[in-house]
Amino acid sequence: MSDLDDLKIFVEVVETGGFSRAAKQLGISKSVVSRCIARVEADLGAPLLIRTTRGVSATDAGLEFKLRCERILDDYEEAREAASQQGSAIIGRLRLSAPLSFGVRHISPLLAELAERHPRLELDVTYSDQIEDLIAERYDLVIRIGALKDSSLIARKVASVGRAAIASPAYLNRHGRPKTPDELTVHESLLYAGSMVGEWQFRSGQQLISIRPRGRLRSDSGEALLLWAEAGLGIAYLPTFMLSDAIERGAVEHILQDFPSPEFGIYVVRPPGQQVSGKVRMLIDAVVERFAGVPFWDRCMMHALREDDPQ
Repeated sequence: MSDLDDLKIFVEVVETGGFSRAAKQLGISKSVVSRCIARVEADLGAPLLIRTTRGVSATDAGLEFKLRCERILDDYEEAREAASQQGSAIIGRLRLSAPLSFGVRHISPLLAELAERHPRLELDVTYSDQIEDLIAERYDLVIRIGALKDSSLIARKVASVGRAAIASPAYLNRHGRPKTPDELTVHESLLYAGSMVGEWQFRSGQQLISIRPRGRLRSDSGEALLLWAEAGLGIAYLPTFMLSDAIERGAVEHILQDFPSPEFGIYVVRPPGQQVSGKVRMLIDAVVERFAGVPFWDRCMMHALREDDPQ
């Protein structure tokens, strides 16, 4: 194995906190990882890791060595990419973070196409609704939905997305169809546990109506809320990018259509700096091409609503 391979293995061991986890992540055996770490520590003449029954952590020397390893690996990736651009190839690892539901539903298929198109592209993707620290976690790019708080980052708005109140036909037949947002307060609502405000917002002309719903079922997963809504357990208030399929299937209905929700943005965000690598630029361009304008999930919803219109 090359010295660069040793550096990659060491960094992975520190990041994952264990030899077995690093081996699994890298697709190699645990014995190869163990030999690598022993070789590096012997060459340096200093212990880099503290081993316990719960895993491993870096010593002070190990943390300093890890930082320098990451710089070397980053420089190597940049050099590879600079050389590859002469032949228009996309190579190297790209670290991306995306929101859970949006990422799995809409980003994963796009990444599959890119991986097929660029055989030397490596993808390391995290799907989470937690706000990741782009710089500290060393992401090349993150996709964020909603307000952006860190003004030092470079962001590009890709699309707008709204939310919609939905319920199954069975629920609406049993409990009635709300005619105004105020009527939601007497209905069983399916609540998103990750919401900071806990309010559902609707527009009536220039007026913003805020409703604080009540319900016995709560989850931090939008997918779970959608499944519960399809099962007739209540009314959910979800991003439109999750709903077009369920509405087209007739599993749920879009209610309160005369009271649209405020829209929020979908952004691609990268660290500050003027240098944009070829692989990051390629991904940004692909995301913009796929989602810019009126997103296809909103076109599908508008089509479904026109079919329901008796006029």
